[in-house]
Amino acid sequence: MSKADAMADAGKTAVLQNIHGTMEFLQKFPPFNQMDTAHLAFLVEHCQLRFYAEGDSIIKPSDGPVEHFYIVKQGRVHGERPHSARRGTETTFEITAGECFPLAALIGERATRTEHLAAEDTFCLLLAKHAFIKLFAVSNPLRDFALRGVSSLLDQVNQQVQLRAVETLGAQYSLDTRLGELAMRQPIGCAPDTPLRDAVRLMHEQHVGSIVVLDPADKPLGIFTLRDLRRVVADGVDLAQPIGNLMTPNPFHLAPDASAFDAAIAMTERHIAHVCLVEHEKLCGVISERDLFSLQRVDLVHLARTIRHAGKVETLAGLRSDIRLLVDRMLAHGASSTQITHIVTLLNDHTVCRVIELTLEDMGDPGIPFTWLCFGSEGRREQTLHTDQDNGILFEASDAAEAAAIRERLLPIAREINQRLAQCGFTLCKGNIMAGNPELCLSRQEWSRRFAGFVLEATPENLLGSSIYFDLRTIWGPDEGCEQLREELLRRVANNSLFQKMLAENALRQRPPVGRFRDFVVARSGADKDTLDLKVQGLTPFVDGARLLALANGIGAVGTLERLRALIAKGVIDALDGAAYEEAYHFIQQTRMQQHQLQARDELPYSNRVDPDHLNHLDRRILRESFRQAQRLQSSLAMRYQL
Repeated sequence: MSKADAMADAGKTAVLQNIHGTMEFLQKFPPFNQMDTAHLAFLVEHCQLRFYAEGDSIIKPSDGPVEHFYIVKQGRVHGERPHSARRGTETTFEITAGECFPLAALIGERATRTEHLAAEDTFCLLLAKHAFIKLFAVSNPLRDFALRGVSSLLDQVNQQVQLRAVETLGAQYSLDTRLGELAMRQPIGCAPDTPLRDAVRLMHEQHVGSIVVLDPADKPLGIFTLRDLRRVVADGVDLAQPIGNLMTPNPFHLAPDASAFDAAIAMTERHIAHVCLVEHEKLCGVISERDLFSLQRVDLVHLARTIRHAGKVETLAGLRSDIRLLVDRMLAHGASSTQITHIVTLLNDHTVCRVIELTLEDMGDPGIPFTWLCFGSEGRREQTLHTDQDNGILFEASDAAEAAAIRERLLPIAREINQRLAQCGFTLCKGNIMAGNPELCLSRQEWSRRFAGFVLEATPENLLGSSIYFDLRTIWGPDEGCEQLREELLRRVANNSLFQKMLAENALRQRPPVGRFRDFVVARSGADKDTLDLKVQGLTPFVDGARLLALANGIGAVGTLERLRALIAKGVIDALDGAAYEEAYHFIQQTRMQQHQLQARDELPYSNRVDPDHLNHLDRRILRESFRQAQRLQSSLAMRYQL
């Protein structure tokens, strides 16, 4: 018997002597905790236990096609690859107890591209390739995990959240429900020449709040709602008039495959209470605000309407608790972090607009068109409940003298708006990045010169400024000036490779908190001891990397996920890499938001710092993998810009 065969027999004997203990161990970790008992028993019975001393090579590319599936029983394994920018190797990942490798190589019947080394004395369970193939064919959890990796882990987290939601609300609750499933009844329609009296009678008989005006091919031409009826009655309109003269033309519509979330956002953004469902240019349903409310149990549209019609700032301030409650429910009921940040930003936008309108009512309209800009996370539509103000004003002026005169008139209004926003829970910016700052109340030409200065003179201060101001959008007022600024900015950055390289260096400053010799790198002392920062260390690498690549490639999108998707579409980053970055960003943001909700519930100050030891095993594992994706993005930037 060869030495290798003897070791294999000894390893198999070691496992068989403790089948029950090995199964108990594996049942603590995904995907093994999802597998049928019989399938898990098959895995254990066909495994062997192998010891690797610290520094031993477990598998490497030169070994050829992978012949075993490895599960770390005890110890740690490092993945080593040649460094992307300099000589030597770099640790690209760490695998700990309960984790497995190298799935991609095993499924692809190829050699691994990474050398796996024992980072300390390590025991691994080895399953021969032929046994893995048999198990892969019969075990859905193993197959799903092998093919989808961290995505399947995220599914497990989401399933746990959804189960809690079902316990609270019942199984029908979902923001992802197809609108086609909600539109249970036939839509009520009529021709444009139908007298108003007849149309209203039909609405009454059918107990509906709207009627869709259709052409002969059932294409929606307009919509008439109870809100419209109140208007025409108040105006004394003749009820014999054809409804085509009184309808709201070109009604907004979505496809039946769109989600309840899509409809809720559309209603909130467009100030409407009904959405037509159209397929192949034919009306197939109507979704009302009431339909969504009965589904979601969170009245987003009503809350947005209350904000828009608030009569005083104190009312708006009181509504912040309602927004917090809505977010709390949505988090508990399985909404994604992307959906929640979108909704929070939308409601924040409504609040800002209403504060501006109330301020102008109180202080008087200056008679000067101006645009209220937002920057940073607000500009990217990535706000959480814990947010401060990053805003500015843009206006048009023919020369410096006119700009100075306009600025003098607008600054008192801007400062009052900043103070009133602070009353509503938008913390005053410690860095004074606010419209009440004369340096941020500028004409379009002044903004243009300032942005040009950022690009031409890449000082540390300007690089910091670019990371804030280059994520800009309009909240209130004309949008043309902001769009012109964005177009100029894209041209300047695309034509300045030196500035791109400086941005890349800046994007590498915040390193993800994953260590070479341990799971996480945490603060070693002080008030933050044993914690890491989810925002600065986790989200910022994705935000900065996506911003750089988007600006360098002429992509005008502002949100991080929108930028990543646009970069995939342009072929700048690989689709699989982009999907991994998106999932990682989503999980870190979700973890951060859940922490904020717990802090709000316990009346603690908001903090982005978390002690990873307080997370469960699954969350720790996904968080570590998410940070590794941030490392991969930074490594690709280092290679792209030769840093």
